[in-house]
Amino acid sequence: PKESTLGGLKFNGNEQPIDKRTSYNVLGNKTVTFSDSLQVGFDISLYPETQIGYIFRIKNKESNKIYNLFFDGQGDVLKFKFNEEGENNLISAIIDKNELTDMQWFKMDITFNLLQDSIILKIHKNIYKTGNLGLPKTFSPVILFGKSDYLIDVPSFAIKNLSVGSNEKFFFSLKENEGNTVYNVSGASIGEVVNPQWLINDAYHWRHRIALKSATVAGSNYNPHRKEVYYFNCDSVHVYNVRTGQTEVKVFDTKCPIDLVLGTNFIDFSGNRLYSYEIYYEYTYNGATVASLDLDNYNWQVENFSQLPTQLHHHSSFFDSARGQYTIFGGFGSMHYSNSFISYNLKQKEWKAREDFSGDFISPRYFSSAGYLKKTNSLYIFGGMGNESGEQIVGRKYYYDLYKVDLNSGTIKLLWKIPWKNDNIVPVRGMIILNDSCFYTLCYPEHFSDSYLRLYCFSLKDGSFEILGDSIPIYSDRITTNANLYYDSTLNSLFALVQEFDDDVASGLKIYSLAFPPITAEKLSTYSKHFSVKNLVFLAPILILLVIAVLYYFLKKQNSRLRYSAQPAPLLSNPIHNEYFVKKANAVFLFGEFTIYDRNSRDITYLFSAKLKQTFCLIMQHSEEDGITSHRLSNILWSDKPAEKVKNIRGVTINHLRKVLTELKGIELVYEKGCFKFVQFPEFYCDYTRCLQLITSKTSADNNLKELINILNRGKFLKHCDDALFDSFKETLEQKLEPILMLELEKSFTAELYPLTIDIANTLFNIDPLSDKALAYQIKALQKLKMNDEAKLRFQAYALDYKKIIGSEYQGTVKV
Repeated sequence: PKESTLGGLKFNGNEQPIDKRTSYNVLGNKTVTFSDSLQVGFDISLYPETQIGYIFRIKNKESNKIYNLFFDGQGDVLKFKFNEEGENNLISAIIDKNELTDMQWFKMDITFNLLQDSIILKIHKNIYKTGNLGLPKTFSPVILFGKSDYLIDVPSFAIKNLSVGSNEKFFFSLKENEGNTVYNVSGASIGEVVNPQWLINDAYHWRHRIALKSATVAGSNYNPHRKEVYYFNCDSVHVYNVRTGQTEVKVFDTKCPIDLVLGTNFIDFSGNRLYSYEIYYEYTYNGATVASLDLDNYNWQVENFSQLPTQLHHHSSFFDSARGQYTIFGGFGSMHYSNSFISYNLKQKEWKAREDFSGDFISPRYFSSAGYLKKTNSLYIFGGMGNESGEQIVGRKYYYDLYKVDLNSGTIKLLWKIPWKNDNIVPVRGMIILNDSCFYTLCYPEHFSDSYLRLYCFSLKDGSFEILGDSIPIYSDRITTNANLYYDSTLNSLFALVQEFDDDVASGLKIYSLAFPPITAEKLSTYSKHFSVKNLVFLAPILILLVIAVLYYFLKKQNSRLRYSAQPAPLLSNPIHNEYFVKKANAVFLFGEFTIYDRNSRDITYLFSAKLKQTFCLIMQHSEEDGITSHRLSNILWSDKPAEKVKNIRGVTINHLRKVLTELKGIELVYEKGCFKFVQFPEFYCDYTRCLQLITSKTSADNNLKELINILNRGKFLKHCDDALFDSFKETLEQKLEPILMLELEKSFTAELYPLTIDIANTLFNIDPLSDKALAYQIKALQKLKMNDEAKLRFQAYALDYKKIIGSEYQGTVKV
């Protein structure tokens, strides 16, 4: 795929509070009159989060007629209804879900033929037409996507490559990466969007999808044919669908016949089977060593009982589907590095060393990466570490070389060896090769416990490379910890599976995605805003005023610093400052996604590994009191570690946390009277700290409530932090918030402030998604506002959530 496939505008739908939903006014304040015809065309992508609502509305400034497109993706079919708003349905399109299931994007356009008095709706390959509508001779459109006026029900969808017009056409690629202004392909600012999600960012920022856990040894893999990630142990398998975001747990009728040690595995797509294998056991073991899992019925089948002479940690591998042969290369075990090729034949069901290769010598190594290019029937092997003798006692060195193994001729050729001047890194097991120009792989400095993965693109010709996307945290303290990279051509996405082991038994799997082709930070910045000379001339007065405002702000900020420099006090003892809520720099957000911005407003969340995040939150939780003792911190975070090691691990973790916090201003980690705590100063913002201020403040109650709702509507507190150690943190805060919000809910309804009632109810759903009381007040408030259809939709959405969580139908009624 080329970079032209990237970009787009994603719309927040009904899964978000009303004020967070996306609204896009295509032409803004610009009035354009079309005669003969008007066509609106775009690529659209449907998301599973919300499957019902309005996609767009088209108004004619010269008449009172409004047209809208309603979408309902619930059930087995997709329904698109094009309506004359408030009058009748003009076109009803029903499309089989399977027709669009494997399409990330499909085309849609609506044409108003003013001469023939007809409307044509095209959805992918389907064409629908209606006529005799009394269309005007000219059309001056107002085109609105997403939330519009009182139509607040929005499905989750995205659009790109938008065109509007007939003889005069406006084109919008929608490749902005920030802001609310939309530019056409010529760089002119036309249109405005509220609450946008710019998809070009998904080509640089890895998006965390889900975290899964297993108490026993587990393995993981990705199936692009089914869009499924498998995370299996001896008892069950988690099946995560990357398209729908849904996870199922399948419990095996019969346990996996292999005693899992590393969880190494591969998938035979033609046979639709996952093969799990263990090549060596350090203890006496006579059971199965290779078994296959049928991915249709999840039944295991024993394949092999043999073992290899030694363990081969971090070997690379590839699967030749045409020959039904899986080959591993290299690895480490028994104090030795390997450079052997060993293949498993699915039909013969046996391992066999391949000694028929000739040509250049590949040094014994582990942590190498391997990839297969079907076009040339060649295997490529990159990097790793080891030495020429293969003996661990000799020491090891890092390799930055690439070998081509021609599987037709059986020859090995060194393509290049490049000098390396940066920190030493190793690649993950798999690489992505789409053509004969380059390959992609994830690399990381494995010698750090709290490490990070970066995506590298290397030239097959000369080894030149670039780093793409931001980083992914990985805790690499155990040799069993591993990561892998997968490519899905139909979704145009890369998927990274990061499996971290705490004790070589229990593990956690984190799944990330990145739009393909990925881009660099420099490339991302070029998508920000493109001004023409005309734009700059027009904006000159605004820029002058902006410079004055910025100078005033910094002077005011400097005075503020001087006032606090004499005796800085913790933020909790200071008066409330609303300005901190809108600041992005030096900010920590614990509501919704855990996010941290440094002094330059740069997102540095990736610097926080799971352990650093745990440490940060534990100290933050106790900082409103006297802090947390080092003994208690150790007992919570490292209860499974020997006492003699805990002190050193704790010291390393605290030092790492202090180092990361130097990227921010206004927060210090102090150790007093045997306790760790954070001291916060005015230039630092934390939404959790601000939340505590607001619920204890006695002044400006109305403003406080509005700001509190804004904070809480960012999402559930510590949304994706599912570790049990966060439970008390979440519960304590929710116990403080819920009674306050319940009281305000009743007060706002009694005062007939119905929009506020709806907002508070949405906030309560972030604490308790099945709150009967919040539902009742929200429904009644909507009915008071004459929004009966919206009330019905809210009730249906609640009933669906209820069934999803509880497992049975909701039988309640709405009463206040």
